[in-house]
Amino acid sequence: MTPTSDFNDLLALMERLRAECPWDAKQTNDSLQKYAIEEVFELIEAIQTDDGSAFATENLKGELGDVLLQVIFHAKLYDEAARFDMAQVIYALQDKLIRRHPHVFDKENLADDEAVKRRWDEIKRQENAHWQALGKPIRRLSNVKAGTALMQAQALQSQAASVGFDWTNLQGVLDKLGEEITELQQVLPCGEFNYQADKLSDEQRQRISDELGDCLFVLSNLARHMGVDAEMALQSAAGKFRRRFAFVEDQVAATGLEMTTCDLQTKDDYWNAAKKSGL
Repeated sequence: MTPTSDFNDLLALMERLRAECPWDAKQTNDSLQKYAIEEVFELIEAIQTDDGSAFATENLKGELGDVLLQVIFHAKLYDEAARFDMAQVIYALQDKLIRRHPHVFDKENLADDEAVKRRWDEIKRQENAHWQALGKPIRRLSNVKAGTALMQAQALQSQAASVGFDWTNLQGVLDKLGEEITELQQVLPCGEFNYQADKLSDEQRQRISDELGDCLFVLSNLARHMGVDAEMALQSAAGKFRRRFAFVEDQVAATGLEMTTCDLQTKDDYWNAAKKSGL
C-alpha cells in the first residue's frame, strides 16, 4: 500500500489497521484519550518552535497528521459502535461553521470584529438553549471549556469570582497556599530520603495526589489574581528547563563524560552557569 493525498484512502487505511494491527485493534475511545491530548500538545510545540526550516516544515505536517489520525480513529470506533461515521462528523462540522457565520453565508451586515463576536455569542446562546432542551444541565461553570488542568482551574476560578466567590485580597490566597502546603507536608514521607515511590500504598499515593492537586489549584488562583496565565507560565518554565538541561548535557559531553556518570555537583554548576547566561 502506498500513501496518497486522498482522504478516502486515509479512511480505508484506518479500517485496515483496525482489522490487521493488534495494537490498533484493541484500542477504545477511552484508551485513546491520552494520545489525543499528547498529539495536540506536540502540534502546539511544533508551531511554537517553527523557524521556517525544512525540518520544521516536515515536523508540522507530521504533527498535523497525528492530530488528524486521532480524529479519524475516534470516528472509526464510533462508526463500529453504530453511533455515527466520519461523513456525519464532517457534516456536523460544516453545519456548525455555516450556522455560526451568517455574515458570510447569509450576508448579514456585520461591520466589524465586535459585531461578529456579538452575533457569535447570540448563536452560542441559541445553541445552548437547544442543548438544554435536549436535557443538558446548565450551570454557571458549564461554559468553562475543556483544556489542560491549569487552564480549567483558572477558568473555573474566574467564573466563581464573577459571583463574588473569591478572596478579597492577595493575602487570602497566600494564606490558603500556606495551608495547603502544610497539609501536603503532613502526607509526604519527608523523613525518608531514600524512600521508594513504588512502595507507597494506594491510599498514600491518593492522599498525596489530592494534596498536590489542592496546592496546584491554589497556585493557579494566585496566578489569576496577578493577571498571569498559569498555563503559559508553566509552559515557559518547561521550555526554560529544556534549554538549561541541554546546556548541561553539552557541557558534560564536552568533558568526555556521560550524564549518568558525571557527579551531581558538576551538573549543578553547569546548571547555574546556564542560568547566568540567560538561558
